Amino acid sequence: MEGLYKFFEYSGFANITPGHVIMIAVGLIFIYLAIAKEYEPLLLVPIGFGIIVGNIPFVENIGLQLGIYENGSVMNYLYFGVLKGVYPPLIFLGIGAMTDFSTLLSNPKLILLGAAAQVGIFLTFMGALALGFTPEQAASIGIIGGADGPTAIFLSSKLAPELVGAIAISAYSYMALVPVLQPPIMRLLTTKEERVIRMKPPRAVSKVEKIMFPIIGLLLTTFITPSALPLLGMLFFGNILKESGVTKRLADTAKGSLIDIVTILIGLTVGASTQATTFLRPQSILIFGLGAVSFMVATAGGVLFAKFMNLFLKGENRINPLIGNAGVSAVPDSARVSQIIGQEYDKTNHLLMHAMAPNVAGVIGSAVAAGILMSFLLRVL
Repeated sequence: MEGLYKFFEYSGFANITPGHVIMIAVGLIFIYLAIAKEYEPLLLVPIGFGIIVGNIPFVENIGLQLGIYENGSVMNYLYFGVLKGVYPPLIFLGIGAMTDFSTLLSNPKLILLGAAAQVGIFLTFMGALALGFTPEQAASIGIIGGADGPTAIFLSSKLAPELVGAIAISAYSYMALVPVLQPPIMRLLTTKEERVIRMKPPRAVSKVEKIMFPIIGLLLTTFITPSALPLLGMLFFGNILKESGVTKRLADTAKGSLIDIVTILIGLTVGASTQATTFLRPQSILIFGLGAVSFMVATAGGVLFAKFMNLFLKGENRINPLIGNAGVSAVPDSARVSQIIGQEYDKTNHLLMHAMAPNVAGVIGSAVAAGILMSFLLRVL
């Protein structure tokens, strides 16, 4: 009987708390949204399952080495790639290998939309400071507005590792909810006349331009903010693997099996980091709220800046403000939203190719913003 009692004492049934039940329910919701609604399934299925894995109740600190926060556990070793910022640069390598910068090169002024969307990062940074977060924590929270999960993880792992779980879950949640959150903002801030603006077709971009872009882009961005080198270096390296034409095998590996493996690991471990005993705090809820504000301000910033640019542009050079939402770096979902909303008002108007320009610019912009925040705070320290 003593053995049976001890067995029960170590079981999940004896150690479950309301917090575990809540987080397991959240994990199930993530999996439901991924499968039933197809909201970023490649992210939400691993994260949702990871949330369930991380919230299986057990007796902590007795040497079983089960939890993600217990030194020596398997999950703790896998989580090392998140805490030390190893996984995000590898994901950027894959993104670079699958990204075509042609639309951005054909219409360089659209990079301004990617820059404008980063306003959400800095406004939320100031808001988080006002709410009592430290500068390092506020910067990590603000980067959620870029809708770039890897960048959010990278910055928070350097500045506020204690908030990595909440920030990563928040960033990936809003990335998945791009088709839900962005359309109302886009409709609110544009007129019917603006929504049917036709943009001139992008020009053909030469191979030389495509090869030179990652080299020049790397030099320009990293000279401005060397702190972003791990992300931008891997992004542009992946892109030159793609565009060079002589490293197809390497490019295929980077954008295929490598990024898939890292996505599995980062999703599962980020989900598991939401262990109820550590994650369920008022601070986590506040981070979710600030992340939502950051994301919505970033979306509005891109749309409004496109309208501002149109004050100086005429005829076919005008920009359809519906592509301003793509300034956040949720590639390619926010660009797809531009296309879908645009075709609601004109079925023959194709905005996807134009929206990809601010979309890929947003990837660069969020990494640059992260580097600026990191450099500034390191100088403060």
